[in-house]
Amino acid sequence: MSSQVSIKSREEIELMRESGRLLAKVFTALDSYMKPGLSTMDINDFVEKYIVDKLKARPASKGQYDYEFVLNSSINEVVCHGVPKRTQFLKASDIINLDITLEKNGFIADSSKTYVMPDASPIAKRLVKVTYEAMWEGIKQVKSGAKLGDIGYAIQCYAESHGYSIVKEYCGHGIGREMHEEPQVLHYGKQNSGLTLKEGMTFTIEPMVNQGSAKVKTKKDGWTVVTRDKKLSAQSEHTVLVTRSGYEVLTLRDEEI
Repeated sequence: MSSQVSIKSREEIELMRESGRLLAKVFTALDSYMKPGLSTMDINDFVEKYIVDKLKARPASKGQYDYEFVLNSSINEVVCHGVPKRTQFLKASDIINLDITLEKNGFIADSSKTYVMPDASPIAKRLVKVTYEAMWEGIKQVKSGAKLGDIGYAIQCYAESHGYSIVKEYCGHGIGREMHEEPQVLHYGKQNSGLTLKEGMTFTIEPMVNQGSAKVKTKKDGWTVVTRDKKLSAQSEHTVLVTRSGYEVLTLRDEEI
């Protein structure tokens, strides 16, 4: 697999930094936009306008795999790939993950954030918090010479120690000129197993963490993935660069600095 994994040049890394920086701006804009009563299509349209008009960039998801929209909007029991709709409105008790990709100058960044509406339950808030922390447990394993399995092991241990389960059907992925490149980045696994990380690799870490069972199913639309037990699911995602001494989060948002 290692021969298939793209090692980015210094110039390519600079371009990926720019894409990541712009994508972080999208979430900053969403922070003051998100509220109950919006339709998921309202959010989609807001993001498309912001990326195209304000950032002079391209929403990379639109047209990928015949997908018509610029983001995935996954509410409550939706694990991933939720499709925006004009008739689907945010409730004050909801949690919603927005998964967005952005391409600028030929390079793509990918990130997601789970937004918590004002009346969401303490149980929902805890799930979102632990999912975010689990992502960071994985990110902290990234450095040249580490193994991919170290990332998945850290995420799985953290989520399961809090009583949650990890979705195994979907994973992080290499990213650069293409949205999905090698390697696959599992969110479970064994320490010191899998591909050896090298300086210049770029990939996403994006655990999906379920409140109940890890079992999922895809709805009839062919996109929307939900928990089988209808319990809540949350996700958090960043695009990460392997550096000589550790990692750099290319999609880091202002509130995380």
